[in-house]
Amino acid sequence: MSENTQGFNTRAVHAGQAFEPRTGAVVPPLHFSSTYAQDGIGNLRAGYEYGRGGNPTRDALQEQLAAVENGTHAYSFSSGLAAEDSLIRALAEPGDHIVLGNDAYGGTYRLISKVLGGWGIGNTPVDMSDHAALKAAIAANKTRLVWVETPSNPMMRITDIAAVAAIAHEAGALLVVDNTFASPALQRPLDLGADVVVHSTTKYIGGHSDVVGGAIVVKDPVLAEAIGFIQFAVGAVSGPMDAFLTTRGLKTLGVRMRTHSENAMAVASWLAQRPEVEAVHYPGLESHPEHELAKKQMSGFGGMVSVQFAGGEDAARIVAEATRVFTLAESLGGIESLMNYPSEMTHASVKGTELAVPVNLLRLSVGIEDIADLIADLEQAFAKL
Repeated sequence: MSENTQGFNTRAVHAGQAFEPRTGAVVPPLHFSSTYAQDGIGNLRAGYEYGRGGNPTRDALQEQLAAVENGTHAYSFSSGLAAEDSLIRALAEPGDHIVLGNDAYGGTYRLISKVLGGWGIGNTPVDMSDHAALKAAIAANKTRLVWVETPSNPMMRITDIAAVAAIAHEAGALLVVDNTFASPALQRPLDLGADVVVHSTTKYIGGHSDVVGGAIVVKDPVLAEAIGFIQFAVGAVSGPMDAFLTTRGLKTLGVRMRTHSENAMAVASWLAQRPEVEAVHYPGLESHPEHELAKKQMSGFGGMVSVQFAGGEDAARIVAEATRVFTLAESLGGIESLMNYPSEMTHASVKGTELAVPVNLLRLSVGIEDIADLIADLEQAFAKL
């Protein structure tokens, strides 16, 4: 059976992970070396010369990432934002424009508007479900990239990847999909027409809240060459230990995402019954406006749930600071459950813009703990209201 016909979990466990031939070690060794001996000037062993340009541990992770996203080339970076920055520098130039979702992650918007805006990259936020508005925004500028998060952070909106890909391609633009929330275990955007997939591998792919990283995955060799050049030239690569930890996490992604999804559905269903709650945002609920679309393009609904409180900002803050199993912290996607108040935490950089997050909203990263303990924790926190 060739690798590209194997199942997801098989690829996650085995891609790039051939046993070490000298000893037969099942787990490939961790390579810390920053430089490599040459067999004569320019005669490189297996192509390795210097750690920024190549490292066996990072290469193994990149092969693994490409395999699980059904791509052909993957690139591992020191953070998700480093991956996004390198991607934009590789594929866009001053004068180009990015059309992105109007509920994009605050860090992505900050990078595009505050950092790359000064470099001459323009941007327009738009509701990705409004295809007429999307077409108009693309046409109004020299749009190079259409940037989608699905599910989005933190409003959990679902974008029709295939439809948006068609719109972008008709206008000569590329579609970038941030697949961090769903992970390749539940959604593979390249199969749906996306040109590029980006990840904060810090989240579900790493999965244990112990490593920071980012990734880009593509199929097109021309895009791959441009991204690979920037990875080498700019040098924001993942270190060997980071790559090793990310590989370790990725091997169990499929089984973890099943439990994340089961627990998140139970939490979302519980929240939806509570009188203190104004709205629950979870694509697995039939009440979610894009529930049917999520069913169509995802194989599960993931571990992220957002909730808005009828009691407003005060109620959200009380619950956020009262949980005991859910930890109040930035980030998401680890095996432990986290609680986040986006307006003052992950999305503080978009306060006062059209991307601002409601002040009565909490974002829950539902972990793999026993669901009875998670519900009990929420019950005792709600009792403080």
